[in-house]
Amino acid sequence: MTLSAATDTPPSAETLTVVAGPDHAGLRVDRFLAEAIGSLSRSRVKALIIEGAVSRDGVPMRDASEASRPGSTYAVRIPAAVAAIPLPQDIPLTILFEDRDLIVLDKPAGLVVHPAPGNQDGTLVNALLAHAGEDLPGIGGEKRPGIVHRLDKDTSGVMVVAKTEQALRSLSETFASRDLDREYLALVWGLPQPLSGEVRGDIGRHPADRKRMAVVARNGKHALTHYATQRAWGTACALLRCKLATGRTHQIRVHLTEIGHPLVGDPVYLRRTPGAAKLLAEPARSTLLAFPRQALHAATLGFRHPVTGQPLSFSVPPPADFAGLLGMLDRNRE
Repeated sequence: MTLSAATDTPPSAETLTVVAGPDHAGLRVDRFLAEAIGSLSRSRVKALIIEGAVSRDGVPMRDASEASRPGSTYAVRIPAAVAAIPLPQDIPLTILFEDRDLIVLDKPAGLVVHPAPGNQDGTLVNALLAHAGEDLPGIGGEKRPGIVHRLDKDTSGVMVVAKTEQALRSLSETFASRDLDREYLALVWGLPQPLSGEVRGDIGRHPADRKRMAVVARNGKHALTHYATQRAWGTACALLRCKLATGRTHQIRVHLTEIGHPLVGDPVYLRRTPGAAKLLAEPARSTLLAFPRQALHAATLGFRHPVTGQPLSFSVPPPADFAGLLGMLDRNRE
């Protein structure tokens, strides 16, 4: 197999030429080309084939499932990346690390990750488009950042974002296999017993409220959360360090609610005033009950660089509002 590149028209477009070898006989052509090129995902190659941007021996292809032919020359024309639909917006970001492949940042609470109905702008994606600008090589044919994982709008902490298609694919595989170190800090009502342990329970849509998730008996996805108590204020509340063995929507929030220890301030899963609140003296009780978001913070993220393989690890302290709760609880105990 040989691989060569040539500049095409327009100037920023590129054509890659691949010659199939005997070992590639019978492989689906989209798989063969994705593996040969390395920087494009199989789905991206398939899309280019459907668009007519791939030819075999000069003849345009349309069938991504066709078997590759040894000795044939495949030309893959990669169009210039077009501007992403979300617009760049100058939103301040705390960048922890950045290179040509990825960005690691400390996401503030209150920032939505990706545009969606009800949040069309003012998101992390808008901020990253402004921050990275023309430094984004393009993912899926668009100049956009690759969202590897998400944090809820009101959850703060460490996130990694891909800048290239290769980094997005590699990091997505890392998160899917859980081959990383990821810990959260959660301030909960009550004191879990035992102080350290795990919570198991399949998670799916709540049967009566489709906007919520819940531990369900049917049609859920396997979920496992490990927790350890870091600090406690009597039996009124505790600071937990949580590790995810799986990555389900709202997993920590759902699992801790399931065992009777919902997060302080959780607007979705804290449905009534917890009994443990009566164990706190004022003004701590009123302050915790009035906290306007879930007290959840992605404190640590460690993974291998998707290109170099270098181990990377990042830790950030809770933001001021979260840290203020902990400080007030300590003062209240004295």
